[in-house]
Amino acid sequence: MEFSIATLLSNFTDDKLVAAKFLEKKLGCEDEESIEKLQIILDVLEKIGVLVKERGKYRRFIEKNLVEAKLRCSSKGFCFAIQDEEDADDIYVRETHLSNAWNGDRVLVKVIKEGTRRRSPEGEVKLILERANPSLLAQVKKDDGDYRAIPLDDRLLFELLLKQNENSLEQAVNHLVHVSVIRYPIGEQPPWGTITRILGSDAEEAADTDIVCCKHDLPQVFPEAVERLAETLPKTVDLAEIDKRVDLRQQFTFTFVEDEQRDHPPFVETAFTLEKTPDQYWQLGVHITDVAHYVTPDSLLDKTAKKRGTTIYLGEKVLPLLPKALTDCCCIVPGKDCLTISVLITFDKNGQMTEFEIQPTVINVDEQLTYQEAQGLLVHLTQVSAEQEELAQCLNQLFFTLSPLVKAQRLQRGGFELQLEPRSPCQDEGRLGVIIASSKVPVRSLLMELIILAGKSVADHLYALGIPSLYCAQPEPDWEELEDLLKLVDNLGIDIQLSSEEEITAQDYYNLTQGFNQCSSVRVLNFLLKDTLKSAKYSSHSAPHFGLAYHDCYTHCVSPGQRYGDLLVQRMIKLLFSEGRDRRTKQTKTGVDLHSSRCHVDINWNVLPPAMQESLEEEFHVLVSHLNDREKLAEDAEKDLDGLKKAEKMKERTGQVFRGLITGVQSYGFFVEIEDLLVEGLVHVSSLKDDWYEYRARHGCLVGRKNRIAYRLGDEVEVEVKSVDYYRQQIDLVTVGGGSSARNDDWDDD
Repeated sequence: MEFSIATLLSNFTDDKLVAAKFLEKKLGCEDEESIEKLQIILDVLEKIGVLVKERGKYRRFIEKNLVEAKLRCSSKGFCFAIQDEEDADDIYVRETHLSNAWNGDRVLVKVIKEGTRRRSPEGEVKLILERANPSLLAQVKKDDGDYRAIPLDDRLLFELLLKQNENSLEQAVNHLVHVSVIRYPIGEQPPWGTITRILGSDAEEAADTDIVCCKHDLPQVFPEAVERLAETLPKTVDLAEIDKRVDLRQQFTFTFVEDEQRDHPPFVETAFTLEKTPDQYWQLGVHITDVAHYVTPDSLLDKTAKKRGTTIYLGEKVLPLLPKALTDCCCIVPGKDCLTISVLITFDKNGQMTEFEIQPTVINVDEQLTYQEAQGLLVHLTQVSAEQEELAQCLNQLFFTLSPLVKAQRLQRGGFELQLEPRSPCQDEGRLGVIIASSKVPVRSLLMELIILAGKSVADHLYALGIPSLYCAQPEPDWEELEDLLKLVDNLGIDIQLSSEEEITAQDYYNLTQGFNQCSSVRVLNFLLKDTLKSAKYSSHSAPHFGLAYHDCYTHCVSPGQRYGDLLVQRMIKLLFSEGRDRRTKQTKTGVDLHSSRCHVDINWNVLPPAMQESLEEEFHVLVSHLNDREKLAEDAEKDLDGLKKAEKMKERTGQVFRGLITGVQSYGFFVEIEDLLVEGLVHVSSLKDDWYEYRARHGCLVGRKNRIAYRLGDEVEVEVKSVDYYRQQIDLVTVGGGSSARNDDWDDD
């Protein structure tokens, strides 16, 4: 039984009464011990007033002045409860009111003092809903015979008492270790932990991937039972299953793999076909491996994948969603019959989508090539061999005709793209939410245009038929996130007109990217613009997607072996085909084709049985929060590794001088982006020894009182790498040259 109080309470919605038996099933309590523990938790929650028991069932009680929030603490002991609701006040929590909650924990906070215009409201932690630190990185110290773990994260305001296990505590003294929490603090009693791994004498001695995995508590292996179950899956396709599907094995089919291979063969999830229809239209086939055929709901494989949520990419190290034996079964490879779900999209001669259909299919790939190979083939179209002629014709039509037309439509509705090197292993836009257009391998982003259309088609189909689904949404950026960049752009002399001062549109971002092309710092500006975007998130309701300029609905569906959300969407497609009603009543003679977009205008009945519909909607509502948390964890881990690698790179360059761009100015100093490396460092105001510098917020600059030298947004400076804190990823710089002369308005009062 593994669940948090937050997970338990997520099953209580709309003031409904919920039976204990229902919770047992939802939370996976299958043995007597687990059921007994669940009952104890329910009794405690009832006693403290979080749940109310009526007629043997439970209902959530929403107490006034009680809010759910995530705890954020500073190294100095200041803690605030951050509410999920945007623009809601942060609640100050004194150390004496933490109730043993730690930084990052999700908590229920009771407001005990209302806020004023100048002071935040004050609260106390009433209940810890979910612990954020089941394990942590720490230094081991020996004190009066006791071994204690001191967390490296100085926002964790406690020490753990270490218990002996197979790892020698004496050998761990003054070393960096990974500690698992075996008991959280109770009253005045300290927390207990055990060492799971000794990583090195300090953070720099440890492997960066080990630091990230331990810091974020990421599983690096699958349980043996999961591996054994994956090994039992069939390696070949059953003939009876092929008979149930549309057979596309005779169509010429091709697929793409990444140019840079990792430490194992690529897991290929998509293949493509392109054919002319009888009326001379184009039909593009995006064929997605049928992972749902192998991973059945509530199986051990499914529970494991749900818990992981998503594949995490840490440089060469991959923490997959599914065991390798399973992905070997699903992987699309040449010459092998593969079970797929195919999105077949028909385009007219202008590249406008006229209709689509979604079918369970079987395919057999003829050609597999890397993006670089595809690029090379397109460059030398007149020199291809007879064996590659059919492939070359398909690529020519795909990348020189169809994809540019689709891209033009996206730009016309306000979409934009960023000029950066692609890093996401997924073939769609990923959690970044925007297309990355690489000048080195343009075919990758051109293919992405078409893959995104497959996601759009699936979302439109499920929405039109009223099928519960996960949608992919991206909120518009906040003005505050963009303001500094707009000041920087203005200081660089780039003239950009925004459509409104009240809201940001995707068209504004398109205009910004076009303006960046006028500047020599285009790479840095695109990098900074990327950081102003909000991450794409899952939603159980249709919602706009900012980066793709979709105003209704969109979903991810092409990576069911890498993202659990895609697997769920695939299940909904298959459920539609197996359980969907194609006619209003049984007496109706003819039904509609639930596979085709042509049925959208005719559907005016509930396609799924009402009980199934309600159950799925509740399940998706609960799952959204979990999957978003897992995506956020993956994003944080990948950024963490990137930061460590940059810190390591700069540590080796201590004392070297670089040219950079001032991208942020604060009262305590200014931030410099080293353009060649896309690495940011801080020039602290205390290092500016030549004068006394004053901060001018209105103009975004620091100005010397006597020498009238200014350091403002957009100025180019030469900086020397002074020092690097590897674990905290902090790079301290000192100026060697640059800056600009202060203007008269720099001295205006703020």
